[in-house]
Amino acid sequence: MNPESNSLLLKPNRPVGIVGYGAYVPQYRLPATEVARMWGGSDEGLPIKEKSVPGLDEDTVTMSIEAARNALARSALDPRKLRAVWVGSESHPYAVKPSSTIVAEAIGTAPNIQAADMEFACKAGTEAMVMAIALVGSGMGDYALAVGADTAQGKPGDALEYTAAAGAAAFILGPAEESLVEIISTYSFVTDTPDFWRRAYQHYPEHGQRFTGEPAYFKHVSTAAKTMMEASGTTAADYAYAVFHQPNTKFPQRVAKQLGFSAEQIKTGLLAPMIGNTYAAASPIGLTAVLDEAKAGDRILVVSYGSGAGSDALDLRVTDRLEKYRSLATSTAQYIARRVEIDYATYVRYRGKIAMR
Repeated sequence: MNPESNSLLLKPNRPVGIVGYGAYVPQYRLPATEVARMWGGSDEGLPIKEKSVPGLDEDTVTMSIEAARNALARSALDPRKLRAVWVGSESHPYAVKPSSTIVAEAIGTAPNIQAADMEFACKAGTEAMVMAIALVGSGMGDYALAVGADTAQGKPGDALEYTAAAGAAAFILGPAEESLVEIISTYSFVTDTPDFWRRAYQHYPEHGQRFTGEPAYFKHVSTAAKTMMEASGTTAADYAYAVFHQPNTKFPQRVAKQLGFSAEQIKTGLLAPMIGNTYAAASPIGLTAVLDEAKAGDRILVVSYGSGAGSDALDLRVTDRLEKYRSLATSTAQYIARRVEIDYATYVRYRGKIAMR
């Protein structure tokens, strides 16, 4: 353990853990081959198999509510005990009106609640988690809800259209003695790296092509993971599972290999091939899939990534309470399995890509 690196870790004043978790994935799926068919691309080397698409009545708020209700079910907690509801997303349905207040009202925790919306591209979900850990760890409140959710958009014909998907993951942070998963420590690494952006009034985001990989994704994810492990005195072999942000299938596999993790360690949390890049929910949903099968004592490394740019790393350990509570809500695998395939025309309609002037 490096004492200098250890001082960089964020640790709460009192032990904190995840006392409830939940996910939600829309049922509609757009195959990557359908996008390629529309824009004359090749079926070879596609970034994913298919992606999740929200229905006409689904958005970041509705998905956040579903995931939050699953988290509450697994926690067996009275929602009125929550002291904060934070929703991280880059696709909030309102430019001026918080998503968090709607979620808080819908799950029965308002009005005696602190609520806010988080934004940091794809790491807005883990950003909310770190803040919730801090609130509970400081003693300001016993329980806080952190949600990562997105209904991401990709410009027609752009590479993002293959992967920009939808989903949500929610976590209730609380006292470690009640937790399903113990939070050992967290670490965050950020720089000003403009690899992905959307200016005001622009409908679709822009990206820096291959620049989004290096020095953006790989630099931040690998630095966050290496610093966390160096400070904790761990190696890849100490973790049963690892979850990395997954904008596509190749990036998380490549960074995992660079860090010494095996394909088996990342397999459970690698959901991009089946549901695409769920942005603020990507690594959080991957974590929910891992928690659906992890055993007591398993150690988990989670590293998110948000363009602009930064990564949050979380070092977690499963407690013996997880096995008892995880069956109380729909599993992530069940959400992924209930797929309904759609064509490109239906996708365009659902995502409002036809502008009537």
